[in-house]
Amino acid sequence: MNVLVTAASKHGATAEIAEAVGRVLTEHGHVSSVVAPEEVIHVDDFDAVVIGSAVYAGHWLKPAKELIERTQERLVAIPVWTFSSGPIGDPAKPDEDPVDVADVLSAVNSTEHMLFAGKLDKETLGFAERAITKALKAPDGDFRDWDAISAWATAIASELAEPGGP
Repeated sequence: MNVLVTAASKHGATAEIAEAVGRVLTEHGHVSSVVAPEEVIHVDDFDAVVIGSAVYAGHWLKPAKELIERTQERLVAIPVWTFSSGPIGDPAKPDEDPVDVADVLSAVNSTEHMLFAGKLDKETLGFAERAITKALKAPDGDFRDWDAISAWATAIASELAEPGGP
């Protein structure tokens, strides 16, 4: 299967999740293309799509939502998996889906949505972001669970390989 993996990422951590998903899909015999959502013109050449976004203030980033808007006609016709990245801490907070994820899921008939913990490196943040994280007492660190991400990507690869597909 030819699979597009794309994720809107503000500081690169969510893009790294997309890259990991793409690697796993390739390891399982699929052709994966990992492309930033703002670089995707159409999805006509893909058999399936994995779309993700970093979550800020409870919302997906604009590039991911715009990709869905411009390719929705094709996305409803093929398998689509979605993921959000953003909760931080141990345990990760917030632990609920982003505010707008229900709209995203219904727009593409998502096969599954996963919420992955994120990464906060305060050194990469701008002044306003640092002020917000300080006010919220947000913990610095990488909270991504690479085993869970790999397991999810492996499950997608298996589902795509089943006769008849998803």
